[in-house]
Amino acid sequence: MKGVILAGGTGSRLSPLTTYMNKHLLPVGPYPMIHYAIAKLSEAGIKEILLIINAHSAQMYAEYLGSGEKFGVILTYRIQEQAGGIAHATALAEPYVGGSKFALLLGDNLFEDSIAADVNRFASSDEQARVFLKKVEDPRPFGVPRFDDKGRILRIEEKPAIPPSSYSVIGLYLYDAGVFDIVRRIAPSRRGELEITDVNNEYARQGKLAYTVLNGWWIDAGTHESLMEAALKMTAKTSEMPHARGDHQ
Repeated sequence: MKGVILAGGTGSRLSPLTTYMNKHLLPVGPYPMIHYAIAKLSEAGIKEILLIINAHSAQMYAEYLGSGEKFGVILTYRIQEQAGGIAHATALAEPYVGGSKFALLLGDNLFEDSIAADVNRFASSDEQARVFLKKVEDPRPFGVPRFDDKGRILRIEEKPAIPPSSYSVIGLYLYDAGVFDIVRRIAPSRRGELEITDVNNEYARQGKLAYTVLNGWWIDAGTHESLMEAALKMTAKTSEMPHARGDHQ
């Protein structure tokens, strides 16, 4: 399987830190945020990774990450010219992915669990889509799954005032190449973007949306508070994180 990391966007919630630097290059403990996304996919056995970035930070990405060799992966870059939603950014990966299955990770989502077993199972099965869930105290700011009486996802409700469950859908997804046909069929949301929730709900409608519940911590590091929380966790975990070759521990 290949990997796709979405690392563009404006990072408006982290302003003014993101005025001159993409949020995925901000330090989180000892490394830039993007380091952990690459390490997580590499740990799962995914060694070919596409980074979808915006133009104004392209040189910074290239200077830090290079070809990916020092991380034990092969990196390819693609520029997202304008923000159009997660599903829009996903569609940019179609020429890279081809007909393969792939993992899609939002670069500001940091989590503890290994996904190696899920990736291996997905790659060798007939599954078409899998999302990852985390039980949280307040799921209202996130996409929240509604389950049927057999525990299957009926649909995902985006930022519901009254959450149908205590789980959040995190920014990690496994798809087959059929996802690109679904993206082409969905309509822009009220904010004019192609939403990944609409993509996942189409799989749910077809009864084809599997899921994994994470046990360890998860942080959506898109706010000042969550960025600090992530930095504290990653600083404590430094000795356990995969290091780039040549790093001093």
